[in-house]
Amino acid sequence: MKIIGFITSPRKEGNTAWIINQILEGAQEQDAETQSWSFSDLDIKPCRGCLGCHKGDSDRGCLINDDMQQLYDALAHADALVLGSPVYMGQMSAQAKIFTDRLFAHISPRFSPHFKENAVKKKLLLVFTQGNPDAGFFQEYFDYTKKMFQLLEFDVKEVLVVAGMRDGPAHERKGLHTVLKDVGSSLVSERFPE
Repeated sequence: MKIIGFITSPRKEGNTAWIINQILEGAQEQDAETQSWSFSDLDIKPCRGCLGCHKGDSDRGCLINDDMQQLYDALAHADALVLGSPVYMGQMSAQAKIFTDRLFAHISPRFSPHFKENAVKKKLLLVFTQGNPDAGFFQEYFDYTKKMFQLLEFDVKEVLVVAGMRDGPAHERKGLHTVLKDVGSSLVSERFPE
């Protein structure tokens, strides 16, 4: 199994990065092959809405020549994704939103006029970090985001919210390392609560 982590935080070594890396470490312990991408190292431009990716008889892919091209290739070979984002202004980071929008070039879900039977159908773990100590404070947004990815035909396994980040860094939180490794292990073994 190949699992790819996307760290969509502008902070290269912040809480989101540490959390995603712990999840991937847990997956590696179950013999998964893992890879991570930090968006602080990537140049990814917003979708231009040109529809060039879906014009003609065959999909041409995204016409924007930037680092997203590397991610398209990685996505094509992945079995599962871990998308981690800090919560900014009550929602995912700008980097996460740009990534999500740019998936349009390679995703054609059932509601799309460009529908193809080879929809994504990859496993997805959504991970949010937030300063607010109440993990349910932005629950409506998390539910919306889960539903959005389900509509895009991802198999969303869990939405993990690590709250209270303003009280100290994630790596100092007692027991969190073990919890996160268990989540990574569960992604491989499919042991998620319903």
